[in-house]
Amino acid sequence: MKRIVTMQDISCVGKCSLTAALPVLSAMGLETAVLPTAVLSSHTMFEHVSFFDLTDQIPSILHAWKEEHFAFSAIYTGYLGSAKQISYAGDLMDQFGEDALILVDPCMADHGRLYRGFTMDFAEQMKQLCRKASIICPNLTEACLLLNIPYQESFSEEDLHAMLRKLADLCRGTAVLTGISTKPETIGAIAYSRSEDAFHIAMTEKEPQQFHGTGDLWASTFLGALCSGRRLQEAMQTACVFVQKSIALTLQEPDHNLYGVNFEQALPDLIEMMQKKADN
Repeated sequence: MKRIVTMQDISCVGKCSLTAALPVLSAMGLETAVLPTAVLSSHTMFEHVSFFDLTDQIPSILHAWKEEHFAFSAIYTGYLGSAKQISYAGDLMDQFGEDALILVDPCMADHGRLYRGFTMDFAEQMKQLCRKASIICPNLTEACLLLNIPYQESFSEEDLHAMLRKLADLCRGTAVLTGISTKPETIGAIAYSRSEDAFHIAMTEKEPQQFHGTGDLWASTFLGALCSGRRLQEAMQTACVFVQKSIALTLQEPDHNLYGVNFEQALPDLIEMMQKKADN
């Protein structure tokens, strides 16, 4: 069984970061180790949130793992709350990433602006972390920050392809733009693989509402599919379908709330998707 390690925070209530990544990757048949960066009482869409920073614990955890000669098939970083955590994520990759697939989801911005508490210096540090990654999967805002270009809500296909080529040069060869709409009724992802010199696209029907944490679901599913032997485009499509199904199930509830999408109800569909491919 392949072992993945994911480094991000954990919210005691709410569906994002580790509380999304761990069940999804486990359901896909992958052993999932965790490197928690902080413990929150709930995700930050709620008004009252307690926060316990685990940054200072990370070096000792990495040292203990090194002493035990642990190895990982993949390393996956999500939301990192500080420049110091980015530095420690780099240490994780340097110490355990020689033979690992490394996915960086540069969670730092959306809708044209940085998340609260982040600065352009943080974005520059994230860019340096991306250089260690096999694959990066920014949204459009994060891509603009990584490339130091002005944000706009839509780009032409030609511009998106140019952006993806430049993003692939920031990492070790594969970049994915997430949350992209090529038509008003669809949403998905576009990727560029430098080794193939090819673009890949995956789209699903766009649901009428957005929810917190779906980016974490997408990245976790995408990585899980890659680690299960799916090719790039197949992994992208699997992630898009799973997220779309999770949102659709959530919207069936008249009292759906801020906790996040009902991805738990869609896990049987994800397992079935994975099993069908394995049987082919």
